[in-house]
Amino acid sequence: MIGIINYGLGNLSSVHNAFKKVSDDVEVFDDPNLIKKYSKLVLPGVGSFKAGMKLLIEKKWNDRIEKFVKSGNYLLGICLGMQLLFKNGFENGQTDGLNLIEGSVTEMKTDKKFKLPHVGWNSLIFKKEHQFFNNINRKIDYYFVHSYSCNPINKDLILAEFDYGNNFTATVGKDNLIGTQFHPEKSLPSGLKLIKNFINLKD
Repeated sequence: MIGIINYGLGNLSSVHNAFKKVSDDVEVFDDPNLIKKYSKLVLPGVGSFKAGMKLLIEKKWNDRIEKFVKSGNYLLGICLGMQLLFKNGFENGQTDGLNLIEGSVTEMKTDKKFKLPHVGWNSLIFKKEHQFFNNINRKIDYYFVHSYSCNPINKDLILAEFDYGNNFTATVGKDNLIGTQFHPEKSLPSGLKLIKNFINLKD
């Protein structure tokens, strides 16, 4: 069973609907005590790093998520959900993150002609092979909405980048963690293939 975490921030309906197109074995849940029920988790999110972490801590998600991941279970972070996996973020001051990936989340630095927030479609620059990208069309664009980008200390964790004046992290992979800055649930139909690949991930 795949659980989509409802912690108070995120486009849950679109994420849930996209996953339901691929699998019936998925549900949204809002009780961190039920986390052991699931074999894989999805951490969505739209909003600020500070607000996201505040909600995760208030509702006691942070410790449960850490234990889930350290037990070897797969987690997919989408947009803000990916950013929250990092050690800290610098949106409206410095805020500690879940610290599952060493690195920080900072405002995108790019040429003035590239407006922020970055909203729209971008192709991916693939850096490493990964099961998450199995059998996808490498020329398809994906949908982004954000002003901040993830900067892992270990650059080998970057599976794909995108070009928006400079190159920025689009996808990270660390052991059983996957993060996408873009929205696979809005990047149809190629996004559905990525969702299916996540569901099928195995050690």
